[in-house]
Amino acid sequence: MSSEWIDRLGGYPSIWRRRHLLGLEELSAEEITCILDKAAIFKQLLSEGHRRIPLLVGKTICNLFFENSTRTRTSFGLAARRLGADVVDFSAATSSLSKGETVIDTARNLEAMGIEAVVVRHRTPGIPHLLAQNLRCSVINAGDGPHEHPTQGLLDIMTIRELRGRIEGLTVALVGDIAYSRTARSNIWGLKKLGAHVIVCGPSTLVSPRWQELGVEVSYNLDEILPRCDVLNLLRIQFERQARRPFPSVREYVHLYAMTRQRMARTKPNILIMAPGPINRGVEMTAEVADGPQSAILQQVTNGVAIRMAVLWLLTATP
Repeated sequence: MSSEWIDRLGGYPSIWRRRHLLGLEELSAEEITCILDKAAIFKQLLSEGHRRIPLLVGKTICNLFFENSTRTRTSFGLAARRLGADVVDFSAATSSLSKGETVIDTARNLEAMGIEAVVVRHRTPGIPHLLAQNLRCSVINAGDGPHEHPTQGLLDIMTIRELRGRIEGLTVALVGDIAYSRTARSNIWGLKKLGAHVIVCGPSTLVSPRWQELGVEVSYNLDEILPRCDVLNLLRIQFERQARRPFPSVREYVHLYAMTRQRMARTKPNILIMAPGPINRGVEMTAEVADGPQSAILQQVTNGVAIRMAVLWLLTATP
């Protein structure tokens, strides 16, 4: 039965040799494209009504989340169950971490119970890399502080490719809290490797000119770049990561950087509006933009399940 599903997927890709997914910085354009292509097939299978594609039966995936999450945690759980795997949802609040157990010891104990992959989210950058050095099972980075969020970057890129047919040659602007955004970093790495022109835009306190060292354009004026953009990815201001507010008031931020009906009138007719979520309506964008015809926000969420199915299969299936 599994061989039939593998045939539908076009077989296990010979290009894929990785055991962990820690970030898009380390992936090649070919590896990123491999994940996108397999995710597109998984999405097609799901759209055909296949709610169980038993490629990972007998395997166990552990969601090891030390930060709150709605979309990422739920979609990883759904993705694993769609593939027939068992899912363990770890709760830091009720674990032995409160008794002084280290993150590594916690993960090792979970691994000893027989898990094939751990999906980890932690506020400290580098925790997934540390676990990858100390565990035999696969480690998937579901967000490590402001560093990277590779599956979010992948689902964003998948959405653009679906709706615009390509990545190469497009101009994609990441707007808002660039300094603290792990989504921004993963998008930059992935989009640049696939040939997009990337602009980072926001207040000078959140967008350092040093971003140019990564080969991206830096702008502090949203109205100035709007006519050139094919895609706008509007990032949430992450007050919880900031020692102090990076601008005088939310009202000022809205005036300078929120997408509104008036700003939409100055964009390309087929501009694509995206947001990694959660969105703050009235801050990053108004409700009419979030729910408007150019918004792909819910499609991003849908694509998250397919991307995570592809990642789980590639990392834990036996080629």
